[in-house]
Amino acid sequence: MLTDSVLLQAFPTMPAATRKMVLDHAPAAMERFQINTPRRVAAFLGQLAHESAGFTRMIENLNYSAKRLREVWPSRFPSAGVAAQYANRPGAIGARAYGSRMGNGDEVSGEGFKFRGRAWIMVTGRNNYLAVAKAMGMTLDETVTYLETPAGAFMASAWWWQTHRLNELADGWQITASTKVINGGENGLKDRKAKCNAVLEALEAAA
Repeated sequence: MLTDSVLLQAFPTMPAATRKMVLDHAPAAMERFQINTPRRVAAFLGQLAHESAGFTRMIENLNYSAKRLREVWPSRFPSAGVAAQYANRPGAIGARAYGSRMGNGDEVSGEGFKFRGRAWIMVTGRNNYLAVAKAMGMTLDETVTYLETPAGAFMASAWWWQTHRLNELADGWQITASTKVINGGENGLKDRKAKCNAVLEALEAAA
């Protein structure tokens, strides 16, 4: 179903090396987690392409300016003074932004940064890492490393996709609803829809 020509049609600016990486690692993950129809494949790849800047980013970038920190996490960085102390310090930002949440230890533990977003869909937080570790039969530390590989990024993203019932939303082509599950809102909805539709059109043209 998924071929280089399909990816080229769907993502005309995607480099050949990136297309090869997708073809090398996406099929096994999609097969394991029942992402096995044109709509499911299209929604999965379209959403992941948006989340990962075209499959180029599998680790969350936390290098924020003070202004951006206050926009993204106003409750964690409530004043310009606090934000200035953390600006452009990814480790410190992650520890504060994600500390004492999602199973992470407090800010001092540094777990907020250790368990920052990884994989194409940005698996975040100790609890989610533990769930991936259990699903993959790995230790927690092995999982951290695994999610920084293309194979792991696809496998964990496909696991997350299935466990959050996104296959069912894809069956109904409910891209807005799936975006809310992934993002918590509708950020980037226009681009997400465009990418999902482009993959679906390419798959249907090749059928």
